[in-house]
Amino acid sequence: MSRTVSSWILSSARNSIVLQGKGRWYSIRIPNRNKIKWKLVFSKTCPYPAGSCSLDSTFSFHRAFRHTSTEEEHFSFQLSPAQINDILRAGELSHKTLDLNGKNANSVLRFESNQLASNSPMEDRRSAATCLQTAGMMFGVFDGHAGAACAQAVSERLLHYIAVSLMPRQSLEEFELAMEAMKPVRPILQWHRHPNDVKYQEITSQYFENLRVYWQHLLDLDTEPGLSLEEAMICAFKRLDSDISLEVQAPQENELMRNIALQVAFSGATACVAHIDGVHLHVANTGDCRAVLGVREEDGTWSTLPLTRDHNAYDEFEIRRLKREHPRSEEKTLFVNDRLLGILMPSRAFGDVQLKWSKELQHSILENSCDVEALNIYQYVPPNYHTPPYLTAEPEVTYHKLRSKDKFLVIASDGLWEMLSNEKVVKLVAGHLTELNMQKPPLTFKKPVNLGYMHNLLLQRKSKGVASLDQNIATHLIRHAIGSNEYGEVDPEKLAAMLTLPEDLARMYRDDITVTVVYFNSETIEDYYRNH
Repeated sequence: MSRTVSSWILSSARNSIVLQGKGRWYSIRIPNRNKIKWKLVFSKTCPYPAGSCSLDSTFSFHRAFRHTSTEEEHFSFQLSPAQINDILRAGELSHKTLDLNGKNANSVLRFESNQLASNSPMEDRRSAATCLQTAGMMFGVFDGHAGAACAQAVSERLLHYIAVSLMPRQSLEEFELAMEAMKPVRPILQWHRHPNDVKYQEITSQYFENLRVYWQHLLDLDTEPGLSLEEAMICAFKRLDSDISLEVQAPQENELMRNIALQVAFSGATACVAHIDGVHLHVANTGDCRAVLGVREEDGTWSTLPLTRDHNAYDEFEIRRLKREHPRSEEKTLFVNDRLLGILMPSRAFGDVQLKWSKELQHSILENSCDVEALNIYQYVPPNYHTPPYLTAEPEVTYHKLRSKDKFLVIASDGLWEMLSNEKVVKLVAGHLTELNMQKPPLTFKKPVNLGYMHNLLLQRKSKGVASLDQNIATHLIRHAIGSNEYGEVDPEKLAAMLTLPEDLARMYRDDITVTVVYFNSETIEDYYRNH
């Protein structure tokens, strides 16, 4: 590790005045304070109950390479290339879409995803699923703050709420009849999960019961022909956030479920979900995750098409929306230091009931709860809290009709976008595609074909370096996000430094990063337009 980079990191650490108090770190100087969504709050204690995710269980080898001391004699950045790859590739997930005949008739060719933690435990979550009762596939990225609990719950539940919102009335009636007869209900989604993805097993039954209450509500609406896709996504987001709020107010079966409900409601999460059905792409976004389309133009150049807006103090539409919803006397206090009420970076999110409930309701719920400090619940009422709610989970939905030149969709948490621009991300994905194609020439056979000839061809391909390239594009993006130098090239020393930062420093220099890249099947899209 170069002396320059290591000295820069150690100097930053020592110049930061850090005060420890009651399970939180309060830092007076932060190198990049905009990366911290809840201002000046760093969790030391794990907010997860027993049986749920932790950094150690999900990425068991991280702690062996990360440091807990900022003393120079204890500080080492020595990681071998193999160790770096092990860390970066631990969360890789990929899935290729095939129909029953083994051919791809789906507009989604495949998807690749990965995550890299900065927080301990990681606060980001992701979801991917195929709809079984309706058409289409869904992909979601969820960026938690003030703990991982809300992002965990939303990642488990939101796609179910959207799928139920899209189901025809007859299917909902069949589901309800099966429940009344105590018969099994057909699965709604086929999940595509990483082996280390976790679930709140202890509360799954309650989540399903509340989902049932939601589909009963949809049946009571008696609307035909049902909700449009945009309406379904908006309705699902808002209903889930409402359920999160109500669950913590309702009596719970035991203390564990009560604690989970408290942690979910008092932490928060932004969400970006894409629904793809044929050539129809809908993206619902709440907060500052982002979805960007990579487009290959006719002349071979690549362009970028953003499908979301960041909901924060830098967006004029959000500022005007909040000013419309609150009295003129609050105009100057809605955003303080580019944060909602001086506290929160995103202006839309799930959970975060501290910015949605009245002061009286917050006091009533927390007063009757167990030790909220042990649960790492963030308690603070800002000085200008007069007309809640200030925060909403209602998404902004964008529709895009896919064209053959639309090649891929990138959905990622803001940990990626803080490091790389939209254009840089599209350029990296496009370059990765080109490089993979160059390194994988088509196998040409001489007749007669035998096993020895095949073996030699495969050895030739391997000798050209295919194995040295990240096969998962999400890993490639994360590598560049944390390891790129000023020339846009990956600096191995900087990459090693960013991966070995102590836990109390890592969050200051990078955020959790979650990336999902969805590749489209151009042939299927072209077939659609030929047939229509």
